[in-house]
Amino acid sequence: MNKLLVVTVLAALLALNVEGFRVPRQADEERGTMTKITDNIKSYYDSAVNTASEYVESIKGLKLEEKAKNLYVDTTAAASTYAGIMQDQIYHFFYPQQ
Repeated sequence: MNKLLVVTVLAALLALNVEGFRVPRQADEERGTMTKITDNIKSYYDSAVNTASEYVESIKGLKLEEKAKNLYVDTTAAASTYAGIMQDQIYHFFYPQQ
């Protein structure tokens, strides 16, 4: 009888202690609709930013920035040469040598 009483008391104490250690559930019902929408928007935004960052990194790997800079330098050099020639032609058109 004593063993049964001891086992019952221990089981009751164990049950009371286990109830105190319960982890509360995170219910979706507690979150509002705006919170869900905001979280989804943040998720899509983060995904878009990460994708764009990956594209930028892949473009930097191709050294397109350097190629574009060289193209700009070559184009401006050629354009300034032809602009100088055009300026000389216009000057000689308006002020012919006598």
